[in-house]
Amino acid sequence: MYKTPQQKRGFKEEEASDYLGFSRSFLRQGRMTGELENKIPPPPFIKVGNRAIRYLKEDLDEWLDQFLKYQHTHQTMKGGN
Repeated sequence: MYKTPQQKRGFKEEEASDYLGFSRSFLRQGRMTGELENKIPPPPFIKVGNRAIRYLKEDLDEWLDQFLKYQHTHQTMKGGN
């Protein structure tokens, strides 16, 4: 039986990309380079065996939650007007 994204715990790269709304190349580059100065830090991933890469749903949700939420585009990084 196929599980919907809401039911799955581990996502393949393509599924994680769709879930986050980021490109697969963003995820791939993040795995290869890690966190770079002045760049968005990549979400955590797990490696199962030698080749299988998976992104856990709870990690993706926590990763998204770390970013500030804005009411409009004129707010500064500190949330001011």
